[in-house]
Amino acid sequence: MSSIELTPSQKSILTALINLHRGSEDAVKGEEIAEEVDRNPGTIRNQMQSLKALQLVEGVPGPKGGYKPTATAFEALDVDQMDEPASVPLSHNGETVEGANIEEIDLSSVHHPELCRAEIHIQGSIRGFTEGDTVTVGPTPLSKLVIEGTVDGTDDTNNILILQIDRMEAPVGESAH
Repeated sequence: MSSIELTPSQKSILTALINLHRGSEDAVKGEEIAEEVDRNPGTIRNQMQSLKALQLVEGVPGPKGGYKPTATAFEALDVDQMDEPASVPLSHNGETVEGANIEEIDLSSVHHPELCRAEIHIQGSIRGFTEGDTVTVGPTPLSKLVIEGTVDGTDDTNNILILQIDRMEAPVGESAH
């Protein structure tokens, strides 16, 4: 875990930068980040100066310029930087969410089925998700786990959906690991 302490605003902006950069691998314009986090582009430019000073982002000059996250940015957010992460699909109200991938699934209170919840850590934006929406996660690459649930809350800063689990299923038999 990194020793860099970020404000919630810096964390949100850095997460948006990483998600947008993953989608294109190009430098990300401040206006795109501003739109993603619903902030003023001037605020983003100011925050980027402090993130540059922390060596979390690098500026790319020129007409195709913008910002790119550094390896330290991934460490600061405790995000794995992979060339080709395994694909774990996500659907929202029956529609596949393009450009989103599941990074981690945390199950809590599994011993109380009526209270069973999951925290779904997403690479990609969770802006369109609201309480009461239906979400399907999976199948996961190894265990083929599929989770269906209802959004109970969101953590926009950390890109986490909190689901009330309605159905969880994994095929019986040999898993791939």
